[in-house]
Amino acid sequence: MLKGVIFDFDGVIVDSHPVHKRAWIKFLESVGKTASEEELQFILDGRKRDDILRHFLGDLDDERMAEYGHRKEQIFRDEAADVQTVNGLLGFLEDLKDAGVAIGIASSGSRSRVNFLLDRLDLKKHFQVVITGDEVKKGKPDPSVFLSAAQALQEDPHDLLAFEDAVSGVESAKAAGMKCFGIAQPDRASILFDAGADDVVPDLCSLSYSKLQELFV
Repeated sequence: MLKGVIFDFDGVIVDSHPVHKRAWIKFLESVGKTASEEELQFILDGRKRDDILRHFLGDLDDERMAEYGHRKEQIFRDEAADVQTVNGLLGFLEDLKDAGVAIGIASSGSRSRVNFLLDRLDLKKHFQVVITGDEVKKGKPDPSVFLSAAQALQEDPHDLLAFEDAVSGVESAKAAGMKCFGIAQPDRASILFDAGADDVVPDLCSLSYSKLQELFV
């Protein structure tokens, strides 16, 4: 039986990928680095900020990591005025609430950035648990962030459904023992199916608790 739903954040709850990508480009330029379009895909694959920094800049000491992380977040906030929720989110959340389903977030994003957007869009009231990349040592595709969310919700991972839009996120949710819906347009659906997604939809508009429950019969 479906007991709870855990959402990734960027690209699943908020349509933030364009801003996220733009902020990373500006940050990398500020430290004298450029990245190709192909290299930038690493940013959109659900990775922790520290992992992205290491990917592009190599090993950094703690002080530099914190400094760069703060600088990138500030650039994101400066760019984030037009970030909105993913289509269908609010109606879907209300349907899950009416069904008595536990609802949480498992994001690779930093606590401060996730909270910034949750507050700005007045979304915190919908989620019982918010776990971010700051709370786990290993980022996606490691299952830690989803397992931490399941533990915080006090539910067995096998009774939970995850929503993800990135390969590393799907792999993380499946490694945690959860079923997983991918969020992707048709041209990317096969990538998430190959990663292990149980189904892939373009947005949340057509979903309901009753449809999700069919996976757990």
